[in-house]
Amino acid sequence: MSAAADLTEAAEAPGYRARRTLPLRVEAVRQLRRRRTLLMGGVLAALPFILIAAFAIGGTPSSRGGGDRITLMDTATASAANFAATCLFVSAGFLLVVPVALFCGDTVASEASWSSLRYLLAAPVPRARLLWSKLVVALGFSLAAMVLLPLVALAAGAAAYGWGPLELPTGGALATSATVPRLALVVAFVFVSQLVTAGLAFWLSTKTDAPLGAVGGAVGLTIVGNVLDAVTALGSWREFLPAHWQFAWANALQPDLEWGGIAKGAAISVTYALILFAFAFRGFSRKDIVS
Repeated sequence: MSAAADLTEAAEAPGYRARRTLPLRVEAVRQLRRRRTLLMGGVLAALPFILIAAFAIGGTPSSRGGGDRITLMDTATASAANFAATCLFVSAGFLLVVPVALFCGDTVASEASWSSLRYLLAAPVPRARLLWSKLVVALGFSLAAMVLLPLVALAAGAAAYGWGPLELPTGGALATSATVPRLALVVAFVFVSQLVTAGLAFWLSTKTDAPLGAVGGAVGLTIVGNVLDAVTALGSWREFLPAHWQFAWANALQPDLEWGGIAKGAAISVTYALILFAFAFRGFSRKDIVS
């Protein structure tokens, strides 16, 4: 089905309003009921309890020692805030990449694999409207996944380790009243830094009929970016890689908030993401839909 056919059918429908097609609420309910959404939510909600069990079995990190370098892991059991920060630390590099790639890469490709995409466009749902609805819902679920993890970690950590200030690995502590705003800033930055993965997955989703191809491709390219960032021979060129700034959120867990790395990382991620989203909309608007 071509874009011209979409417009022709829409023009012939009396009382047709493009903005009323595929409401966000309908798309959100469809995605929420899918098994992969519930499974991903269960995995993220279970992670804090798995870590608590691991600390209970193996002992607290600080009691084991193991080197002069102190990290967030060494202060994980100091308070609920420390435990939530540790959960983000161990999951931001890869685990949180998966739901973003899954929700954004499984959008258009899954409709194509079910042979329902052409019927959606024949409804008629304008192509831009279809992509916009699916992208907004996918990003919303991605953000929800990132918020779910620290919320469960805070609740489980408060029950297991008590509520208190966030002890910093470098010494000192953040006041209890400042911990939640700082953790919220960390989650916001992690979400922004993952927009590149979202853009890759969404663009690939418009190019293939295989959802796993889009999801796996986005995860694979994200891993490639991490590998390239580890190549120190690239020098200052690494600063143009989104992966180079993925842990810049650690600057938010300092007595004096440092915005330099956070601002640079956010700018790089948003720039790449906007380019990839633009590619997705432009390519899909000219694509012949046969599935």
